[in-house]
Amino acid sequence: MPAKTPTLDPPQRVLLGPGPSDVPARVLQALAAPTIGHLDPAYLAIMDETRQMLRDVFRTKNELTLAVSGTGSAGMESCVVNLIEPGDEMIVCVNGVFGTRMRDVAQRCGATVHSIEADWGTVITDQQVAEALQAHPKSKVLGIVHAETSTGAHQPLEAISRLVQDAGALLLVDAVTSLGGIEVRVDDWAIDAIYSGTQKCLSCPPGLAPVSFSPRAVAAMEARQTPVASWYLDMSMLRNYWSADRVYHHTAPINMTYALRESLAIVLEEGLEDRIARHQLNHQALRAGLEAMGLQWVPEHSLTTLNAVYVPDGVDDARVRSRLLREYGIEIGAGLGPFKGRAWRIGLMGHSSSQRNVTLLLAALETILSDEGIAIDGGAALSAAAEQRR
Repeated sequence: MPAKTPTLDPPQRVLLGPGPSDVPARVLQALAAPTIGHLDPAYLAIMDETRQMLRDVFRTKNELTLAVSGTGSAGMESCVVNLIEPGDEMIVCVNGVFGTRMRDVAQRCGATVHSIEADWGTVITDQQVAEALQAHPKSKVLGIVHAETSTGAHQPLEAISRLVQDAGALLLVDAVTSLGGIEVRVDDWAIDAIYSGTQKCLSCPPGLAPVSFSPRAVAAMEARQTPVASWYLDMSMLRNYWSADRVYHHTAPINMTYALRESLAIVLEEGLEDRIARHQLNHQALRAGLEAMGLQWVPEHSLTTLNAVYVPDGVDDARVRSRLLREYGIEIGAGLGPFKGRAWRIGLMGHSSSQRNVTLLLAALETILSDEGIAIDGGAALSAAAEQRR
């Protein structure tokens, strides 16, 4: 007889890394709902509901708002590949992994890319953007990362948006680690193209990439002289599938759409302002607790959703993360690039952003860091965190 396949039994974790975040039971239950056809009227109605909820979370009235079948990187590619033609000029802001990735994608699309460089852990300044726009007046698009997951840097956008609009360029924004956790206002900030991912602050499994395009971006796409380089990500076809015409393009991930719809419903039921405030409060509590243990933040302008802190001198980065996972079931992220072995990335995103998780992590780290030889005042971290809630 054939050998019996072992039962699937993944461990239960507390996901406090750079993504994915913990997924609520309600969203997992939605994944298990019956699969129906991707052109079934019932599924098309769910698509329409999902689109409207995405507009509400993006805070936009953009007609072209949908979920690309793929992770956040597919959202990045869909924005760049639809806006850029070979020979176009694009300015890309690079201060971490994901700015670097956006530049790579633009170059692969045939763009002449002008980089604005900043040290990892810092943000791009208004002056840098103004100087780049002046130096490269033919630039069609300026791309920037709102929430740099590799460093925890929170990039201000409003002044930069005004500079880009005044220069006649399009503003493209990476909101993978910000949508649903910190302030994102597509219409108010005049963002022309934006993408995110389901697995961060939306607390949905990875697999879909919410995107939204302004009327100016749509006009730029319609004025293209060459076909979009990617057939799968061509918005001229995708928009017809997501619109009332329902022209077949690909078999959508039906159950993932259920999950995204449910996660967006949870976001809107909580209320965006209350949700943002929750992320802020838990970030402040975590920060107070970690600083009470002597840990220092990497970025000056820190995200509330992704906290990057330096590993204390003399502490083995990998050993601490391994103990957190093995003994407490807690996942945190390692540093990337110049911060490899030197920083931890701690996510407090969506369902993972809770008082319980902050308390659990601080207590676990206090024990482990004490074992690593760090002098810690027992209980000081939890007291400092609790003080933020009074």
